[in-house]
Amino acid sequence: MAQMLDAAENASPVEAVEAVTRKLGAALGARSVAFLIADLSGRALVRLAHVPLDGTGAGRRHGDEVATVMPFDGGPAEQTLRSQTVQVVAQPDGWLVLAPVTDRGEAIGLLEMILPDEPLPRTLDEIARTAHVLAFVVIANRRYTDLFEWGQRTTPFTLSAEIQRRLLPGSFTCEGSSFTLSGWLEPAASVGGDTFDFSLARDLLHFSVTDAMGHGVASALTATLGVGSLRNSRRRAAGLVEQADAANAAVAEHSAVPGTFITAVLGRLDLHTGVCALLNAGHVPPLLVRDGDTRPLPLPANFPLGMFAGSEYQAGEIALQPGDRLVVVTDGMRERNAASLDLPAVLRSITGLHPREAVRALADAVLEVSGPTLADDATLLILDWHDGHSEQRRTSAGADQARASNPPPD
Repeated sequence: MAQMLDAAENASPVEAVEAVTRKLGAALGARSVAFLIADLSGRALVRLAHVPLDGTGAGRRHGDEVATVMPFDGGPAEQTLRSQTVQVVAQPDGWLVLAPVTDRGEAIGLLEMILPDEPLPRTLDEIARTAHVLAFVVIANRRYTDLFEWGQRTTPFTLSAEIQRRLLPGSFTCEGSSFTLSGWLEPAASVGGDTFDFSLARDLLHFSVTDAMGHGVASALTATLGVGSLRNSRRRAAGLVEQADAANAAVAEHSAVPGTFITAVLGRLDLHTGVCALLNAGHVPPLLVRDGDTRPLPLPANFPLGMFAGSEYQAGEIALQPGDRLVVVTDGMRERNAASLDLPAVLRSITGLHPREAVRALADAVLEVSGPTLADDATLLILDWHDGHSEQRRTSAGADQARASNPPPD
């Protein structure tokens, strides 16, 4: 393991992953080793390769770099990510091994290799640990290069989409001992200013979902004001009301478009007690899924952020119970054709899915009734409450397999 980390550090950021996989392949006598990164759509994997321009290699190209998209088809690769367990498949030329590259529940991609002989359990354990190390290698090195981000983009981004992307958290999923959270943004053809965010303190989980008025660059710039203000006040340990006050003043004073505003749900979850404070600023009410029943949460009514500079804000709270699922969506989930979606029924049908898959399943349901192009961004955040903040997580190679959509049998 130390040799692999040294190899990653000695290589350039764009070659760090290849340096680690080469070390592993040599140690195991593998015929081939590759890293497949998760596509930004959440519905495919992407194989990245360095192929000189005079060489062969089908796929999207950027200079000598080639990205080949591999859509999910229900096969071993998809099942590896769903179950978060290593899969072994017999092949004519050896044994295909697929290991999830995951950190704190965020499925970054897959480690794929072909071995000449059927791997022993201890070999599979070593591969799983290496795949977990690879997750940290990717996380560390993607700060220095656009390669991974380019590979994950199956379609070019507009300027407004680029701005919006920078407002989202570095990870869309997080597993803690007492909770699991995942967010998702399904963009409209003309970006609608949606964002979600979260941050962990020692004993608190902060989260937000926002929707800036309008579309395009103007909406993205308004969203930047709102998210920047919320993060700034949150990092000064301000409460939800103070965060809303500051964002309201910032948008009202600095927005380039007069009269613009942002609707938002701000949340702060006490990880010891499960008590969740919520502030709704003119937004779609959050939904609570409990024991198969879905209901909107009654919260004090507040004006959207930036609508009236002198507005006063009030927060409410709910005591979550183990097994509860909190769902926050933007109005893109309910507008026009999306309004025909039976949201409570869909939420009931996906209760067994890990939040990282539940958010995509819900987005797919919206696309089915409103797609293929949405009139407005559809953004959602799902938070599962498990209790047990003082307990250590029970993980294997970066994920709690008991929370996976298809947990392995005992």
